This record gives sequence, C-alpha cells and structure tokens, in this order.
Amino acid sequence: MTEQPKPDVYFEFVALGSVVKVSAIDAATGTEVSAMGPATASQADLQRLALQKLKARLARESES
Repeated sequence: MTEQPKPDVYFEFVALGSVVKVSAIDAATGTEVSAMGPATASQADLQRLALQKLKARLARESES
C-alpha cells in the first residue's frame, strides 16, 4: 500500500492576551482557517485543532 504524500500546511500562531490564534493555510489551494484556544494549551494541541478544521473545510469544498 502506497502512502499519499502529505499536503504542505503552514501554521501561524499569534498570542492575544490569554488566548492564542492559530491559522492553518493549505499551500496548494491557499485555503486558510483559524482557531483560538487558551494560551496554556500546547502548541501541538492547537496545531492539531487547526489542521482538523482545515481538513474539514477542504473536504466540504471538494464536495461542491
């Protein structure tokens, strides 16, 4: 079974007081989503949240 190549996704983290805004951008399409979480959350958790949101958006857009 061959693995599909993982898409390039860029992440941006911006601290806004007690919260962090993380943006995930798909390099191929330029689609961008944002999520917010507490500043105490780990970067990996916030990144995973934004990536799940981006995958859902891309799946929705491919259906139409």
